[in-house]
Amino acid sequence: MFNSNNYERPSYSDEEHVHEFLGSTKLAGEGERCHNHRFAGVTGEAIPIMGGNHTHKLFTNTDFSKKHYHELPAETGPAIPVGQGRHVHFVRTRTTFDAGHFHLAIFATLIEDPLS
Repeated sequence: MFNSNNYERPSYSDEEHVHEFLGSTKLAGEGERCHNHRFAGVTGEAIPIMGGNHTHKLFTNTDFSKKHYHELPAETGPAIPVGQGRHVHFVRTRTTFDAGHFHLAIFATLIEDPLS
């Protein structure tokens, strides 16, 4: 069993920050089974990549709709500057395969640390 007291978070020097995210999956299913799911969460800390940029991993569950939900794992793309020293990340992923289908999800994270 996972014990959070023994977990050591990795440190990435100048890149210690996270991003909130939220969105809706693309539609799946046909007729009365056609539906989508909502999701929200917070990424993990920054992971340095070549070229001085970084990505983030994320994992969340969707809401419960049509008697099921999905897990949504992903790694963001590199940081995209949006001005004033801030950035966001683009994400394109798909949910787990549950209830006979999966959903695509395309979204951007929110800016990091919005109040500073």
